[in-house]
Order: sequence, then C-alpha cells, then structure tokens
Amino acid sequence: MDPNWSGGGPSVPGYVPGHGLLTGKTVVVTAAAGAGIGSAMVRRCLEEDAGAVVLGDVHERRLTEALGRLGEEFGRDRVAAVVCDVTDERQVGGLLDAAEAFGGVDVMVNNAGLGGTASVLDLSDAQWSRVLDITLTGTFRCVRAAGNRMVRAGRSGVIVNNASVVGWRAQEGQAHYAAAKAGVMALTRCAALDLAGHGIRVNAVSPSLALHPFLAKVTTEEMLDTLKGREAFGRPAEPWEVANVMVFLASDYSSYMTGEVVSVSSRHP
Repeated sequence: MDPNWSGGGPSVPGYVPGHGLLTGKTVVVTAAAGAGIGSAMVRRCLEEDAGAVVLGDVHERRLTEALGRLGEEFGRDRVAAVVCDVTDERQVGGLLDAAEAFGGVDVMVNNAGLGGTASVLDLSDAQWSRVLDITLTGTFRCVRAAGNRMVRAGRSGVIVNNASVVGWRAQEGQAHYAAAKAGVMALTRCAALDLAGHGIRVNAVSPSLALHPFLAKVTTEEMLDTLKGREAFGRPAEPWEVANVMVFLASDYSSYMTGEVVSVSSRHP
C-alpha cells in the first residue's frame, strides 16, 4: 500500500472491514485527493459498498493519481474525479454535475479547509479572508449546491461537514481557523433545520488531531508532541478513524440525527 495513502486497509491494526453501510449510494467528497481525512473517507465509502464516489480537489495531479489507484482497486466504473476549488461556485456545480452520471448525489462530504498559524496581531485581511472563504464559505457553497440538488431530485440525502475541536476550544495562533470551524458548526445546525422538511440530514464531525504526511510537514515536532499530549490516548487519530464516524453519519444508522456536531476526540468542551 502507498505509504502516502492514509485511508487504512485490511492490514492496519484496528481497521474494521466494510459492512455495506452505504450500499448503492453516490458520495461526493471535497479535498479528497490528499493523504488525510478526505482520502480516508473516499476509501471507507467504497469499502462500505457505495455505488460511486466522486472526488473533488484543487490538485489535478493528485486527483489523477488517486483515481488510478482507486479505479484499479475498486473498479473504474465506481469512481470519478473533478478538479474543484470550493471558492468557485461554478466548480462546485461541476463537481455535483459529475455525480449525475451515477444518478445524482446521495451523500455530500464537505472536507475542504485551510489552516495556518498566526497571531491576531499579525494576521492580514488576506490571510483571514482566504481561510474563511475556503473553510467556511466553501462549505456553505457545497451545502447549498448539494441541498438544492437533493431537493430537486426529491431525495432524502445526507450532508456531512468537517469541523474541528478548535471551533470549541481556544488554541494560540488559530483565530482565523477557529472562527471558520466554529462557523461550520453553526452552519451545520442551522442548515439542518432548513433541510429537515425535505428529509435531508446535516451533521458534522469535530476531530482534534488527525495525523497525516502533510500535517507532519507543516507542523513542528514540538507542537505535534504538545498536541498529542492533550489527547486521551496519547496519540493522534488516524484519518480513517475520523472517516469511520463520518461513514456512520452518512449511513442509515444515524437516521434520527441532524444538526449534530460529533466530537472525534476527548476534547469536547
């Protein structure tokens, strides 16, 4: 298995095999071609017998590589990939258009987000706006677009957003990211009420520390050690452990849950 492909797999200790929780569903996942939660979610959905998964990401090369791997393993007729920048409404529409080839979106997973570390004393307007545009407004664009598709199709779909414990808890240097993730939580709760009458559920996960190669590159060892020390198990989550909870929220096992933000961590306030 590619060491950069952090989706897990049967050989990984503790990894649970699929049980058909998403049989026949068409799932769309943003920021899906990296090595983190998005890519782990794609793999989990395919293992849970999703009929098709459409990957969106801004990185065309990574998308092409991910599509090749997944097509070889799960069947080329079950995966598609579209370059998608969630700050561009037209590209969000194009991502959902790709799902129409598989019957339309049943599950929308909004994973795209952008972080960074900077004191509020040093944050520029441009830094603030970019983090919020990708992380919060990008999630809003996808919720709105997927919700409208589901309503027009008369479909009882599911939307799963990726929030963060920093939406609840303060962390130095994270004002822009924390504000965006707190916004994702509020968006989730309000959108759930707007869409409940259409039979569409909206929930979110709130991970703390999920370690993947990109995070390791942009975070110092000292900071990672500090963050690990705050976790109940003394280690970060694997991306697939977060994806497991997202699959639950996407499945019929959570049929009476909407407007919830589920902590994938011991760090709930």
